[in-house]
Formats: sequence, structure tokens, C-alpha cells
Amino acid sequence: MRRKAFFSLAVFLAITVMPQSASSEEGAKTSAQAAALTVTVSAPEVLNWPVAVPASGRLAAWDEAVIAAEVSGFKIIEVKADVGSMVKKGDLLVQFSADTAQADLEQQKATVEKQEAALDQAVADADRARGLTGSGALSKQQTTEYLISERKAKADVLSAKAALASAQLTLDRTSVYAVDDGVISARSASLGKVVNTGDELFKLIRQDRVEWQAELPVKRLADVRQGTKAVIPTPGGDVSGEVRLVSPTTSTSNGRVTVYVSLHPEAGMPTPKTGILASGYFDLGHTDALTVPATAVTLRDGFSYVFTLNEADKSTVSRKRVETGRRQDDRIEIVSGVEETDKVVASGGAFLADGSVVRVAESSAIATKEDGK
Repeated sequence: MRRKAFFSLAVFLAITVMPQSASSEEGAKTSAQAAALTVTVSAPEVLNWPVAVPASGRLAAWDEAVIAAEVSGFKIIEVKADVGSMVKKGDLLVQFSADTAQADLEQQKATVEKQEAALDQAVADADRARGLTGSGALSKQQTTEYLISERKAKADVLSAKAALASAQLTLDRTSVYAVDDGVISARSASLGKVVNTGDELFKLIRQDRVEWQAELPVKRLADVRQGTKAVIPTPGGDVSGEVRLVSPTTSTSNGRVTVYVSLHPEAGMPTPKTGILASGYFDLGHTDALTVPATAVTLRDGFSYVFTLNEADKSTVSRKRVETGRRQDDRIEIVSGVEETDKVVASGGAFLADGSVVRVAESSAIATKEDGK
């Protein structure tokens, strides 16, 4: 009797506990879902983006001419240009005192006249000696002396004329002119200064042209070559140019290569400004980029990651390490690590871990379903 009663009690307890256990499991599952983070997902989007190689460097003169004194011992009596002056080729820049040079020139003119008169006398004597050759009126020695005197007189005239040309050149050099069109970038000439040959008077930026001397690491030179377009953004607008020359050597101080970019004078830079450190980029055209929202990328331990919905269980996510590339507006290029068919968590990755349970927002789920179609 007791055994029968015990059996009935066991059956009753089993029937009573089983529904309670099932109810507990369902409740735990419901609690986990309630605790899941609500996220939005989106598919990576392929966009046609520009390819730009950033760089920085200083603005410098395309070619700077040094204008120096070519005479010595002359005093500057007039300076007609200053730093920033726009000049044309042949414009007078400096005038030296020319009194001494003018006097030397007049003296050399007189010397030429004297030597030419002596030549006329020597030619007459030589012609007379040649006419009397064989008559016995003049000895052979006298005839020879007349002919030699003629040759010496001719040489003296040539020497005097050379000295006259030198005096004229010295006089001409007392006036210093611009060697090309451009703008004066430096001035050393001062009124009253007595100059020596080779003393610098001015520096001239030829043709008013400035170039950008950008520095690039060797690994970024693969696509940068002569003719590559370059852009320098400025508050007044973009300044454009193109690569004129890539230096054949690498800097020993920083391991970078200098790229010389000719700037278009009409492109936002009417007045040269050398010495300015400018940042810009080289435009290498456009290529397709697999992009995701910038908020989808999280940084951990120095690496970039995104979270994607698992194909088997769409209520969980997987963490994927990715390599990022270009950035534009609120999107970022994914170079590797994500496929175009993946569903990427658009935001909230900082609160997720590999295998985390998530709840996909309804609008995101509808968009994902439409993507699947």
C-alpha cells in the first residue's frame, strides 16, 4: 500500500517539474534576447573614388637667377628695383658711377687713332720699299725693316682696338639689367656701395614661376611620374600643377624623394610665395572601392575590425579583421577582410564581441531582405 502511494507521488512530481524546467529554459532564452544589442546592418557598397597620394613640401622658385656685379671698384649711384618688384627682361636695375669707365673709353679711342696713324706711315714706307726692290736704292736689310714695321703697326692697331672694346664693355657693365622676366626675391644692392666683381646684387624668380617640392616615401612613387597631376588645397581655392621632375636621389636625412611640381600661375597663385610649407596630393585618377560606413570599423590593439552577421545564425555576429584604405565623407574603403555579400554591423561594434547575440533593427532587416532579392 505504501509502495503504491510512493509511486503515485513520484509521477505527480515529474508531471509538475517538467513544465517548470521547460518554462525556465524559455525564460532564459527570452532574457538573452531581451539583453541583446539592437544594431543596424548594411551591405558594403562599391563606389568610384579618386586615388590620391598625400604629400607635403615647400614652395620654391622654379629657377632663381642671381644678378651680380661684373665690374670692380665702382660705386652704386642708383637702385631702381626692390624685393617684390616685377621686372621685364632688359629693365635697368642698378646704375654704377660711370665717370672712370667713360674716361678710360675715351683714352682707348685716342690710342686707336694714334696706332692707326702709325700704321698708315708704316704701310707707306713698306710700299715704297717694295717698289724699290731690285733697284739698289735700298739695301735688303732696310727693306726688311720697313716690312717688319708694317706688321708691328698692324698688330698695335688690333691691340688698341681690343683695349677699346674692353673699355666699352666695362662702361656697359656699369648698368645692370634684368636677365629675364620675373619678380625680385632678394636685394643686396645699396646706394653708395662700392662693389667687387661677383658681388650679389639681386635674386630673381624667373618668369614669376613657383613650384612645389613635395617629399614622398619611396614606396609611394610607383604611380607618380612626369606629368602626374597634383593639387594643393588653399583657402582661396585649389592650386593645380603637374610633376616636372622626380629626383633621381633619396634624401639621406629622411629617406624621402623630392618630387618637383610645376604650379600653374593662373591657378590661384598670382604672386609667388616661396618658403611656405604646403600639403597637397597627387591625383592618380579614379578606381572602384568597396566601402562601409566609417562607424562600422572599430580599432582594437592597433588593428581594424568589423562585425558581420553570421549566415547560419543571423542573431549572432562574427568579428573580422580588415585592412582599410581611402576615406571620404562618412565612409571608408575596405581593402581586404570583407566580401561584398557580407552584412556589416553599421554601428555599435565597440560594444560587441565575437559571437555576441544581437537584434537587427526592423528597418535594417527589411533593407537586408531587399538586398537578398
